[in-house]
Amino acid sequence: MTDQYVVFGNPIKHSKSPLIHQAFAKQSNTDMSYEAALVPLDDFVGTAKQFFTAGGCGANVTVPFKEQAYRMCDELSDAAQMAGAVNTLIKLADGRIRGDNTDGIGLVTDLQRFISLLDKKVLLLGAGGAARGCLLPLLAAGVAQIDICNRTLSKAEVLAALHSEKVHAVRAEQLVGVYDVVINSTSASLSGSVPAIPSGVVSQAFCYDMMYGTAPTAFNLWCQANGATQAIDGLGMLVGQAAYSFYLWRGVMPQVEAVLQQLRQQLADEHTA
Repeated sequence: MTDQYVVFGNPIKHSKSPLIHQAFAKQSNTDMSYEAALVPLDDFVGTAKQFFTAGGCGANVTVPFKEQAYRMCDELSDAAQMAGAVNTLIKLADGRIRGDNTDGIGLVTDLQRFISLLDKKVLLLGAGGAARGCLLPLLAAGVAQIDICNRTLSKAEVLAALHSEKVHAVRAEQLVGVYDVVINSTSASLSGSVPAIPSGVVSQAFCYDMMYGTAPTAFNLWCQANGATQAIDGLGMLVGQAAYSFYLWRGVMPQVEAVLQQLRQQLADEHTA
């Protein structure tokens, strides 16, 4: 019987995950199905349990259910525990559900396609789940310092307290000098806005927006206008986190480059349509 996988979310119609995982399955000659499932906002746990009871092998979880997925798991990876959120559910041989979070490693893997992170000074914008999930992988990649800037300083302070002396919470008005890497984990680009930070901090920096779209994001356009050396969107992070999910399920690490190019072309076609 074909192994069943799914991505749970609400909304979910826009999801690229089925296309990505179908491409990964084709690469590795894997017999599996992967579909998008719109989940009622008030019944994530019931829907997920029903899927696994019916024989489902694994699932991805997207907005707004990652924290609920975290709470329903029987066991959690270190990455999931640190993130406080789960984007990958794995059905174990004994029927229990293990939760993992591949968002952070997806981000770091994509960053490393462009730049070495060793000894880099990083500015992380935002202190939500996306930011929390990427701190451990960034530290593991050998960054020298991570400054977290968030509209509500106390949220950034909570994250900084969970980590090493390399992680600090800073106010926007305290930001001075230049960073090697600036990562936007906020959803500001979805509304066409930009985090309120001094333009000088992105001058000569490698900038990365976790959001992506058919055109450059508002954040990346702003960074380019203010002297960033490069400004990359989060499409590679999306494909990267999916690749690590696939590996956790199937034991095979897929090739991301061809799939990323396919998605990039699809977005370009949508932009010109």
